[in-house]
Amino acid sequence: MTRILSAALAVAMMGGAAQAQEVTLRLHHFLSAEAPMHAGLFEVWKQRVESQSDGRIEVQLYPSMQLGGKPPQLFDQARDGIVDIAWTLLGYTPGRFPIAEVFELPFVAGTATETTMALQGFQDEYLAEELGDVHPLLLHAPAAYKFHMRGGPVESLDDLAGKKIRAPSRTMTEGLGALGATAVGMPVPEVAQALTTGVIDGAVLPWEVFGSLRIEEMAKDHTEIGVENGGLSTSVMALVMNKRVYEGLPEDLRQVIDDNSGANLAPLAGEVLDAAEAEEREKALAAGGTVVVIPEEDLEAWKAATQPVIDDWVANTENGAEILAAARAAIDAQRGE
Repeated sequence: MTRILSAALAVAMMGGAAQAQEVTLRLHHFLSAEAPMHAGLFEVWKQRVESQSDGRIEVQLYPSMQLGGKPPQLFDQARDGIVDIAWTLLGYTPGRFPIAEVFELPFVAGTATETTMALQGFQDEYLAEELGDVHPLLLHAPAAYKFHMRGGPVESLDDLAGKKIRAPSRTMTEGLGALGATAVGMPVPEVAQALTTGVIDGAVLPWEVFGSLRIEEMAKDHTEIGVENGGLSTSVMALVMNKRVYEGLPEDLRQVIDDNSGANLAPLAGEVLDAAEAEEREKALAAGGTVVVIPEEDLEAWKAATQPVIDDWVANTENGAEILAAARAAIDAQRGE
């Protein structure tokens, strides 16, 4: 009799466990599990969602494109339900998200926190249509990009002439061309191999991905552009969820997702990336790297060279001048200006 009761209790407990987990969400991205985004943001998001749902949601993380495809396909993987959630750079599909590109224009972006927080209200007002095929969980940005070079630093515009430099987006491709360089477009996981084989002489990247890419031995000459306010460029990053999956959740589980999305998640994203930015910079210097800083007062020539890129974007975007002014105002508000 005791064995029968024990068996019945075990079956009941197993049934309860099965009921406890109602939803499994697969989150797919292109960085390694060592990257600050994975460890500092996605792992924390997973823990929060699972805890706040009392275990009814399980989040499975798949870094390094483990579920297949290429980084530019991630947005559509989430849209089409191949995965439940994907994280990618909107700039990996040039021209598809033209309004979001405003934050990627030369000398607009700031720190990760400033640009990320600026994106929150801006998204609500200007980006609903561009992101209408998915349920956005977070739009954010890394700190403004720097030059990371082989064979000598960039100390002036003249040093960029003829240099082949990795670009992450259409706007940065045009910006590098305006500065005299030859832009080579590629997703960030390809940078290390391209540096090793000489396909590129350098890359524009934030510091925070440096360690996870393992390029500190290949690119030791670094150039920062003025202060972090109005840096060279950035990329708008998107954590997006399949719409049908989100809308099919019970109301209380949708609330858990909402409580960990948008402006509720943005401060953590900014904090993680800004902290990693400082940490990876120190590691690169400790590994023998050198840093050149182009002073703010010397940037007029750089800004003049890239102004046509901004003018072209404004001319080819409906209400472009208004949108650019709104993006700059949002950044200024985060800086307290």
